[in-house]
Amino acid sequence: MKLKKLFIVLMLLVLILAACSNNNSSSDAAEEEDLDNLTDSGLPIVEEPIELDIFAGKAPATADDWNDVLIWNEYEEMTNINVNWDMVPHEGLSEKRNLALASGDLPDAFHSALIPVPDIFKYGQQGTFIPLNDLIEEHAPNLKSILEEYPEVEKAITFPDGNIYSFPLIYDPEFSALRISEGPWIREDWLEALNMDVPETTDEFYEYLKAVKEGNPSGDESIEEIPFGAQSINGLLTYLKGSFGIGNKGKGHRFIDLDPDGETVRFYPTTENYKEMIEYVHKLYDEGLIEENIFSISPEQFYANAGEGVYGSTYNHSPAELFPGEHRDSFTGGLTLEGPHGDKAFTGISFPSSTTGFVITSQNENPAATARWMDYFYSDEGAELFFMGIEGETFEKTEDGEYEYVEEIRDNPDGLTLDQAVAQYLTWPGGQYPGILMEDYFKGAEGTESSKEAAEKLEPDFIEEVWPSFTYTEEENNTMTSVGADIEKYVTEMTDQFISGQTPLSEWDTYVETLENMGLEQYMEIQQDAYERYLSN
Repeated sequence: MKLKKLFIVLMLLVLILAACSNNNSSSDAAEEEDLDNLTDSGLPIVEEPIELDIFAGKAPATADDWNDVLIWNEYEEMTNINVNWDMVPHEGLSEKRNLALASGDLPDAFHSALIPVPDIFKYGQQGTFIPLNDLIEEHAPNLKSILEEYPEVEKAITFPDGNIYSFPLIYDPEFSALRISEGPWIREDWLEALNMDVPETTDEFYEYLKAVKEGNPSGDESIEEIPFGAQSINGLLTYLKGSFGIGNKGKGHRFIDLDPDGETVRFYPTTENYKEMIEYVHKLYDEGLIEENIFSISPEQFYANAGEGVYGSTYNHSPAELFPGEHRDSFTGGLTLEGPHGDKAFTGISFPSSTTGFVITSQNENPAATARWMDYFYSDEGAELFFMGIEGETFEKTEDGEYEYVEEIRDNPDGLTLDQAVAQYLTWPGGQYPGILMEDYFKGAEGTESSKEAAEKLEPDFIEEVWPSFTYTEEENNTMTSVGADIEKYVTEMTDQFISGQTPLSEWDTYVETLENMGLEQYMEIQQDAYERYLSN
């Protein structure tokens, strides 16, 4: 009996080893076939046509079906690669994406699928998403060149195990208007009516808001001017942080920055600087200088108010592009404000890349070709195709070399908005795509002259270094999504309550003590470790 059992065990081991050997042989054969089919460089990418199955998130603003849209039809002819797009609307995206990942019935890649960064790392470690380091080195010359020029981007997209698992979206680091996206705006005609200049200090900003409330700058007694209005209070806080010496590593980190006294990460919502900023904003709110329902206003109501011309200032995308009504061109970009202790910095700037763009799965039999397919969109030509389309069909060049969409898109005869008209041919509306976003080719609100001019006013005061979002180990992430999420939610709630007066600032010490009891020390240990990993990448 013992010999029989031993024989069975040995036979099972032989079968398992044979299966593994066959799987490895199949994998090696597929990889060799992939490489053999590649062209030396450029386009087309492959000698013999191949197909890729790609799962894509469908934003409301983008084309309904990427299987029949100009950009991808054109790119198929250019590359010899036909993509079968599985379009999944954002409403059910998380559920369908997670189902695909759990079932093992994987596409060749995920594109614009809003995969959370922790999930990219988790499925990367599990082998579901393949590491891209070697593929970028050998088959993605455009992205490789960008990462060599901007090593901070490579550091940002590298996970704790040293691997890159996602082709990122990269913003041209020199495209300031896009990296700001939203900014401060002041009613220029009301400044003239009040005989005031654009505010340069927090005191002058307060005086302007007070003058708007009391001085009837519109000249219309039937209008009740609102000195400052926005879609949330966060915009105003973003604007003011640099005036109070906090938030010194950019808007990607709403709770931490670098302690000015050393190389340690600081939790600034418990600092005296943060408290002083909250006191200032509470003063504005208490005196009726901030829209009363700013904590709950809907975007629809905000834009309706903007159309009525009631706002004296805001923190938003360009009013000239997005505000309805006749007063949309009445705003000018605001300046960085000097605070009560001489602090003056604009911190509302983003890191020039994000990680959740494009991942290749373990089921992909053509990873090298797929990497080449994606890498084209990190080139100048690829950015032109993705954002502008085809010259003569979707865009034209002006005499001074500027790019502009054809008249049918710019002034659509069917009354479509720019995004709606563009979406008939291209797939960038809705965002979340991988590739490089360059100023010459981007025609969204941030690419307009009003946005660029406003950004230029703030550029002299940009912070020197902007941190990317940090990546965490699985254990760290478990803490950050529980203890960390509770801490951040509590800070947000209490900030609103302090500003509105629902909780008096005399309760500040209780607020700080509560955060400490919630696990702030552990939270900060994780942030410090993540920061040090980022430095060492």
